[in-house]
Amino acid sequence: MQFADITTIPAAMAALKIWIIGTAAFLLAIGWTPLLAKFLYKHKIGIKIKKDSVDGKEAPIYHQLHKNKAGTPTMGGALVWITVLVLAIFFYFIHPFFEAKIITRLDFLSRSQTWLPFFALITTAIVGAFDDIFSVRGWGTNKGGGVRFLYRFGWLFLIAIVGSLWFYYKLDYDSIHIPGFGDLEINFWYIPFFIFVVLATAISSNETDGLDGLNGGILIIAFAVFGAIAFAQSKIDLAAFCSAIDGALLAFLWFNVYPARFFMGDTGSVSLGATLAVVALITNSALILPIVCIIYLIESASVIIQLTSKKLFGRKIFLSTPIHHHFEAIGWPETKITMRAWILTGVAAGMGLVIGILGMGK
Repeated sequence: MQFADITTIPAAMAALKIWIIGTAAFLLAIGWTPLLAKFLYKHKIGIKIKKDSVDGKEAPIYHQLHKNKAGTPTMGGALVWITVLVLAIFFYFIHPFFEAKIITRLDFLSRSQTWLPFFALITTAIVGAFDDIFSVRGWGTNKGGGVRFLYRFGWLFLIAIVGSLWFYYKLDYDSIHIPGFGDLEINFWYIPFFIFVVLATAISSNETDGLDGLNGGILIIAFAVFGAIAFAQSKIDLAAFCSAIDGALLAFLWFNVYPARFFMGDTGSVSLGATLAVVALITNSALILPIVCIIYLIESASVIIQLTSKKLFGRKIFLSTPIHHHFEAIGWPETKITMRAWILTGVAAGMGLVIGILGMGK
C-alpha cells in the first residue's frame, strides 16, 4: 500500500486540488441554486405527503406530523449531481488549453477511479428523478403516484449488476478487506456482495431522507471520511470526486436545514447512497460503511423490525418508521433529532476513519 505523504510537493498539490474542487463545487452550487429553486416552484414540483406506509396501510401519524410540508419543492438533490457532473466535464475539457499545472491537475475524470462512481451517480439519479416526477404528478402504479418500489428496485438492481461485473471482470476485485486482518478472497461471490452493498446503502439513504437536513448532513460526513481514505490510498481523483460532492452537498444543506426551502428527493438520496457505496467499494473499505453510516443501519433496522412485527404479530413496535418519525411522534423537535443524528454520525465516522486508515485495504 502506497500512502500519500502530504509533506511532499506532489501530495501538497493533490491536497490543493481536492480543496479547490470542493470549493468550486460549493460556489457553483450556491450560484445556480436560485435558478433551480425558481424552476421547481414554477413547475410546482412539490411533495405530496402520503397517507400510506410502505406496506400499503394507512400512516396517520406520519401524515399528521408532515402535512404542513406539502407542496415544498422536491428534487433538490439535482443540485448536487448536476453540479458535480458540470464541474467534472468543465475541468476535463478546459485543462488541455492551459499550461499551468494547477489547471491541468484539476481534471478528476479517470477510468480506474471515478468512472464507476459517476456511472452510479448519474444512472441512479435519473431513476430517482423519474420517481420524484411521477410522485409529484400523481402518475404511476402506486396509490397517490410514484413508481412502484419493485420497479425502482429492479432498476437499481440492474445498475448494481453492471457495476459489480465491471469491478469483478475489469478491475479484478475479488476480495473483501477486513481492517486489521487483511483481504478475504471470495472470488465470484464478490458480485452479490457488491450488489448487496449498493442496494442496501441506496435504500437506507432513501429511508433516512425524511427530516430537514438529516440525510444531507450524514452524507457530508460520510463522503468526507471516504474521501480521506481515498487520499490516504493515493486515489486523488476519487478524493477530489468526494470533495466535489461534499462541496455541492454543503450548498444544498444551506437551503435544506429547517425549515427546508426544498427537499433532496429520490434523485438525491438514492443516487448519493448508491455512489457512496461504490466509493467505499473502490477503496476496499465497504466493511466500515455500517460504522460510518450507523444512522442508516438504525433507520433500516427500525423499518425491518416494524414490518416484521406487523406481519407476524399484527402490532407495531414504533409509533412510526423510519425511527426518526417515532422520535417526532413522542415529541422530539425535528431539529433536535437531526442534530443528534449528526453528532452520532460524527462520532461513529471518526471511529470508522481510524479503523479504515489503520487497517487499510488495497
